[in-house]
Parts: sequence; C-alpha cells; structure tokens
Amino acid sequence: MQKIILDTNVVVSALIQKSFPYLILHELYIERKIELCISESLITEYFEVLKRDKFSRFPDFTAMANWVLKDVNEHATLFYPTQKLNIIKDAADNMLLELAVESGANYLVTGNTNDFTISFYEETKIVSPREYWELYK
Repeated sequence: MQKIILDTNVVVSALIQKSFPYLILHELYIERKIELCISESLITEYFEVLKRDKFSRFPDFTAMANWVLKDVNEHATLFYPTQKLNIIKDAADNMLLELAVESGANYLVTGNTNDFTISFYEETKIVSPREYWELYK
C-alpha cells in the first residue's frame, strides 16, 4: 500500500470541488487504498485551516471537514519527525518534508507549486494532485 502525505491545500480542495484532490481523498484514502501519513504538526494545521470561517460559505464544507478530521484522527498513521529541515522557502512547509523523511512516504501530494519546486526529497516524490491521480491509476 502506498504511503502518502496530503498537504492541507489538497484536503481543502477536496472539500470544495470534485476534482483530483476529491478523487484522492474519497476514492483512495476513504476507501483505504492508500495509507495517509500525518504528524502532530500536520493534523494541527488541518484542524486550524479546516475550521476557518471563510470556508463555511461552501455547501456542506463544515460537516465534511469535521468528518474528514475525525477519520484522519482514527485511521491515518501518525509519525513523530525528529529531524528539523530548512529547505522550503515557506518555513511552515518544511514540516511536510520532515514527515516524508520520518514516514518514508512514497508521495507528498501538494497544490503548492510555488514553494515545492523540487520533484523529490530523499525517497518521497513530490507531485500535484493530478500527477498523483494519473500515476496511481
């Protein structure tokens, strides 16, 4: 089973529109076809971002966000990165690479192409949601 990390922007996109992030979250993660890797920092970011008022304008966003957060808490695999990195320009995004190192994730899926300009970090391939979906299928 592939181990993947979903950047927060992918989770948000999955809850707003039915596109590649939606397919990854619903058809692969929820169906347990992939293993989602998280850290305490990432789950905290998920909670903080998904609870923002600005998303409540999207139909069913809040209910779906609550359901996804509960599911991630119960079923994602929690890792505890010990290595601190300073590779990505946006310092907060380094936590994703730290998680990638600790978990040995196959893929880091992100919509943030501005900050993630590298295609690999150690063993982890960094891809967009579309790229991941096409690779998986």
